[in-house]
Amino acid sequence: MNNIKPTVTIEYCPKCGWMLRAAYMAQELLSTFTDELGGVLLKPAEIGGAYIISINEMIVFDRKAKGRFPEVKELKQLIRDVVSPEKDLGHSDKTK
Repeated sequence: MNNIKPTVTIEYCPKCGWMLRAAYMAQELLSTFTDELGGVLLKPAEIGGAYIISINEMIVFDRKAKGRFPEVKELKQLIRDVVSPEKDLGHSDKTK
């Protein structure tokens, strides 16, 4: 019986000043996924310019690969699709 909730890791470049952005996104995720997540880890990156969001080591968003930061709405959808696909995100959900 495995009831361990997933952990989201936000790896950010501290030299780029992205800690507050990472903290804001962590707060949004913790508010939205109160029952689904075990926590959100903020991890200072050793590589300059890094901003990588992963769930239990599985990368769901990489700023360098995408060439941009995720929108909060987009990030919530990406996390939801992995941790709780049936969850309704209300106004933050995809428009169909």
